[in-house]
Amino acid sequence: MQAEFVIVGAGSAGCAMAFRLAEAGRRVIVIEHGGSDWGPLINMPGALSYPLNMARYDWGFRTEPEPHLGGRRLATPRGKVVGGSSSINGMIYVRGHARDFDTWAEMGAAGWSYADVLPYYQRMEDWHDGGHGGDPDWRGQGGPVHVTRGLRDNPLTLAFVEAGRQAGYPVTADYNGHQQEGFGAFDRTIWQGERWSAAKAYLKPALKRENCTLVRAFARRVVMADGRATGVEVERGGRIEVIGAEAEVILAASSLNTPKLLMLSGIGPAAHLAEHGIALTADRPGVGQNLQDHLELYVQASSSKPVSLYKYWNLPGKAYVGARWLFTRTGPGASNQFESTGFIRSAAGVEYPDLQFHFLPLAVRYDGKVGAQGHGFQAHVGPMRSPSRGAVTLRSADPRDAPSILFNYMSHESDWRDFRTGIRLTRELFAQPAFAEYYKSELQPGEDVQTDDELDSAIREHAESAYHPCGTAKMGAVDDPMAVVDPECRVIGVGGLRVADSSVFPLITNGNINAPSILVGEKAADHVLGRPPLAPSNFQPWIHPEWQTRQR
Repeated sequence: MQAEFVIVGAGSAGCAMAFRLAEAGRRVIVIEHGGSDWGPLINMPGALSYPLNMARYDWGFRTEPEPHLGGRRLATPRGKVVGGSSSINGMIYVRGHARDFDTWAEMGAAGWSYADVLPYYQRMEDWHDGGHGGDPDWRGQGGPVHVTRGLRDNPLTLAFVEAGRQAGYPVTADYNGHQQEGFGAFDRTIWQGERWSAAKAYLKPALKRENCTLVRAFARRVVMADGRATGVEVERGGRIEVIGAEAEVILAASSLNTPKLLMLSGIGPAAHLAEHGIALTADRPGVGQNLQDHLELYVQASSSKPVSLYKYWNLPGKAYVGARWLFTRTGPGASNQFESTGFIRSAAGVEYPDLQFHFLPLAVRYDGKVGAQGHGFQAHVGPMRSPSRGAVTLRSADPRDAPSILFNYMSHESDWRDFRTGIRLTRELFAQPAFAEYYKSELQPGEDVQTDDELDSAIREHAESAYHPCGTAKMGAVDDPMAVVDPECRVIGVGGLRVADSSVFPLITNGNINAPSILVGEKAADHVLGRPPLAPSNFQPWIHPEWQTRQR
């Protein structure tokens, strides 16, 4: 079995690549170990906590004991299903800040500045503003990815944005457009009441073409011959076979599985591969390194009025929500309930937002456990640009062994400072007049947690991953010893092999990473096809007046 291009992973970037390559008439095979994305638990936005916690849909990875978080092992979900993590994530759509991509270019990822990537965001989007405003010139129309906004019909959701305004922050009509900084409505990958995953946007249309095939199999390693990738060794139906690639193999298996596959194929740190008896193909010390994520804490409060989603947090309520969604695709089940957000700077001297808020009109964890028996609400808050770096390494040379994952969270003093600031600023938001009729008391961290030491203890005990792992096959200049791929996503020192997923991020983007992961697939497809990149944009994003003054 063979094709011109073999893509490993039917996730956000892999689906986008499959669509663009098949659209261009190239023969493509997509290898995916996970199963079908059919069914209400994936497709009903309000049920998002279920697939996140199901072995059927999730690889079930956990970190090694994190030394700065009291030795806790944190869950690190990755989608093991068609659509990858876009089929189990929170459906939040954040492009990232313009300075993120300008920094990528400064770090050696030439051609990936904001001016370069904005046209690809526009190409992939079908944006529906829902009457919330924003400049449509900054957004895309008619692309595969439907981007919508919620109804924001819960008073708590509107109170959060108003509290931001009352606290002195800007209000932005579109954080994915001209101005990220401020409070406003969340964009989501939800369309007509259903999750709009990369599988729906890209893969399923691609599979309608005769030149695109989906193969359900477990990828074991990339097959190499004379320093060039020639196929992928897979296991399916109890047999091991090779799927041949006439032109290229493209790894899009996630920032956790992609570096694992590279190392199993002999591409990675030479000493580490030697420890596991793996023959060296290319000594790339950056493989598996530069691991980044966003860590967050849920600041939870009880509500003095019965206006939260807690009224549905019982068997009759869930039955009502589920039935209404099944028959009409409307109601609470048609939303991920993350409908308001905020991007702010933690201090006056910070160039662009470094704290993000996810507001939810319910006090609940991602595992579905409520913070208290009663009405409440919460804001997830955490630093966007932590200097902490971790690594993905091999446990053994057995492809079936999960990778060893250590983020090394909170390993810098600035992490603690920024986290404390985020919690205190969230408390200030909840103390604004907009919440006066709703706020009753703080549930987490708790009103008795005030000093730096007390806040640090709460962070150590309660901080959770926002599930944004990236950076483990860094894109950079070919003379950068820690770069794994060049700016066209080609693995340095190896022929016929590319990486196109969140592994290639040199620096984590400002916000949720699904949108930039799809972006990588879109832009990498043009590189694979040998097309000239889309013409750079001349749009200038908003710069805070403080920084405009400094630049003058």
